[in-house]
Amino acid sequence: MSLLQLPSIGNKKDARTVGKGPQSIFLILFTLFLTTGILSRLAYLQVVKGENFSKRAEDNRVRLILRQPERGNVFDRNGKLLATTRYPHSVYLWPMAHEKESWETVGSRLSEILGIPQQEIKKQLEEAGPNSSSLVRIARDINIQQITALQEYESDLPGVEINREAVRYYPHGAQLAHVLGYTRELTAEQLAKKKKDGYRLGDVIGQMGVERAFETTLRGEWGGQQVEVDGKGRPLKVLGVKQAKPGQDISLTIDLDLQKAAYKALQGRTGTIVALDPNNGGILAMVSYPAFDPNVFSKQNPKPKELEAILLGKQHPMLNRAFRAYPPASTFKVVTIAAGLESGKFSPNTVLQTYGYRIFGGHRFNEWNHAGFGPLNFSGALAWSSDTFFYQVGARIGGEQLIKWTKKFGFGSQTGSEFSFSESRGFVPDNAYQRKLWKRDWTVGDSVNMSIGQGALLATPLQVARMFAIPANNGYLVKPHVLKDNEEKKKWRENIGMKPSTTKMIQRGLREVITDGTAKLMNSPTLPPVAGKTGTAEAWKPNRVKANHAWFGAYAPVDKPEVVILAFAEHSGGGGGAVAAPMVKQVMEDYFSRKYPGKYKKAEEKKAQ
Repeated sequence: MSLLQLPSIGNKKDARTVGKGPQSIFLILFTLFLTTGILSRLAYLQVVKGENFSKRAEDNRVRLILRQPERGNVFDRNGKLLATTRYPHSVYLWPMAHEKESWETVGSRLSEILGIPQQEIKKQLEEAGPNSSSLVRIARDINIQQITALQEYESDLPGVEINREAVRYYPHGAQLAHVLGYTRELTAEQLAKKKKDGYRLGDVIGQMGVERAFETTLRGEWGGQQVEVDGKGRPLKVLGVKQAKPGQDISLTIDLDLQKAAYKALQGRTGTIVALDPNNGGILAMVSYPAFDPNVFSKQNPKPKELEAILLGKQHPMLNRAFRAYPPASTFKVVTIAAGLESGKFSPNTVLQTYGYRIFGGHRFNEWNHAGFGPLNFSGALAWSSDTFFYQVGARIGGEQLIKWTKKFGFGSQTGSEFSFSESRGFVPDNAYQRKLWKRDWTVGDSVNMSIGQGALLATPLQVARMFAIPANNGYLVKPHVLKDNEEKKKWRENIGMKPSTTKMIQRGLREVITDGTAKLMNSPTLPPVAGKTGTAEAWKPNRVKANHAWFGAYAPVDKPEVVILAFAEHSGGGGGAVAAPMVKQVMEDYFSRKYPGKYKKAEEKKAQ
């Protein structure tokens, strides 16, 4: 056997190639580059980003448990409370306090005690996210029996809290529903849109009326607790507290007593009553019926029948009829007088013969009494609401002049109130409308129809109330508003450009409506001198049954007006003088008997004496 001999290298050339030549230089440079990069990155992370990473680590250890703010209170013009907060007990969960599986056990017990489907609890936790530091409300306004049961099973319900929660409360219920609106938890769609504004799961938001119009003022700012958590996100201890900042209180122009009187005066009729200060546009009362109790929406789980009656009721209780558009009927004759006298084609001394009917454009247009009233001047025509008188005015001045003054009186556009999100613009037809709809130009028949507030013309009760404010304040358009300290709207007054003689003729005619015409009911010792106008609009119900709308608007005292009150009864089937005027009288009596006690008394008080 021979042994393997290792070759001798003492006298031979070195055969090694690694570490020699160009590749060795490349490897050395690459190693230096890599080492330098690593050291630079470490220096950057430690020196430059060290504070940021330290903060992120701290954020992983400390969580903020958010607390919802209390909404601001709402008061009437005299400091009476309209909307406030109550503090029922609510049940909250901390999603981060458990593993997903352990919530199944807790959820089962909570479902049993609170009467909430376990699936609903699970859904809310999933929406919040398993690592959410925010408390998730799952039940509101729980009763004493539920509180006791939760306390008894406290050891089995880690991560469950019972807290007093600020919940919106409306002490006057349905009487102010359409003015105040209501608050409700954000829907998923609303939350997606509002997250950028700081809204969170379970947050509430104003959904209608004042609550929506002044959401940013009333809402307040969130607060919360800083809570130390362990590696699994479970809370260990409270490190600090930031108090939630309550929303600001606001005062409205609403007079609570007048609001209640208006609600009572509607007497269950479908319709609305609006009261305005004609000098600055302040809304003193605004009632719509049928109404609803806004407190229903403050409940976590309102009864299905309650919600169904409000949201799906056949009479549409959530609809604010003060903002909905209807044909204004003979109340609009105020505008026709202005357009006629300002056109230069009529003078204040004009007298026209009235008839049982007149024919224009081959169509017969009847007088409302089918007989006529003989010769009348402008004030007499307004007092008796003669249709054939105003037909002649409309036909002679034409559509262009009539449309011009209709818009000057504020029709066809929103009033400028804080409720632009729900207020209709109404509609003023014109030649373009007739071409689009009927493929023809404006005709004399269109002018005749519009002259008495019919045809395609539509106006909201709030717009009609503002129209009555113009003769009441000697010719100025005002902006209706509900915020008492809204100085911009209070001071806004636009002179619509009527001659003093035109204004005086309208004022004279509106007064004669009360003393000699269609609303003598308002000529009462229980009231100061009143001026006003009735209206009866032809209308059809959805089942094609004819049922007129009734209007009446008035202001008083005539020498120095301080209140405009308008009543509208939808599909009442009666005339303005018989249906709407008694409602205005009742509200006006309440206003003046309180404003001037001893001088004016309500009709029922006089009967009692």
